[in-house]
Amino acid sequence: MITLVGKVVLITGGSRGIGAAIASMMSEAGATTALTYNADKASAQRVARRIARGGSECLIIQADVSKAADVRRTVRTVLDHFGRIDILVNNAGIWKRGRIGRMTEAQWDETLDVNLKGTFLFSNQVIPVMRKQRGGKIINIASTAGQRGEPFYSHYAASKGGMIAFTKALGAELAPENIIVNCVSPGWVYTDMTARVLRDAKQRKEVKKLIPRGRVGSPDEIAGAVLFLASDLSNHIVGAAINVNGGSVLFG
Repeated sequence: MITLVGKVVLITGGSRGIGAAIASMMSEAGATTALTYNADKASAQRVARRIARGGSECLIIQADVSKAADVRRTVRTVLDHFGRIDILVNNAGIWKRGRIGRMTEAQWDETLDVNLKGTFLFSNQVIPVMRKQRGGKIINIASTAGQRGEPFYSHYAASKGGMIAFTKALGAELAPENIIVNCVSPGWVYTDMTARVLRDAKQRKEVKKLIPRGRVGSPDEIAGAVLFLASDLSNHIVGAAINVNGGSVLFG
């Protein structure tokens, strides 16, 4: 029922985890994909090869999402290669512990620059393209941390809370132009980013206690929500934060 045939999707941070799952699921729905990676070229190449085996094209581009020049170059490369961008998924992000009172300005800036500034930079470059095309979809990958806060990760929570507010503002601003903006807010998900915590049996048990479904989510479960928001089935959903967290946070 969901088809993205003829659509070009740009996914930031698409080499591993949630981003890789989104790229694979989008391609299975018929989309042509482009994804960015920062340092792990080998993982990005593996994603591209997997997508190619399924019969779809995947373009990989190295980019630091916090650098405006890299963002401009990425968007130009996708347009030169595919001619359009129909869907933007702002997924690139980092999650690093930082105790308030000891956190450095550099730690704060790094997280806000990648998670929030990167979302702004890519949106700011792609929206004029979508305006010329008379429509498009932007899907931001936020977090439950941006809804309820997260001790020892206040910089991360601030970045994701900002992303949710940014989503709502753009949703209202751009809906009259047929550019639909929403976000997905994952809870705990098994990825490379969370492996350090979830490998520890005691911490994993404590995390599961917070989730009514009693388990941690998978990247594919986040990708499914993104695929829905990218499809025509979601055209009247604007500025929403779709929670995919097993019930751990129950507000949008």
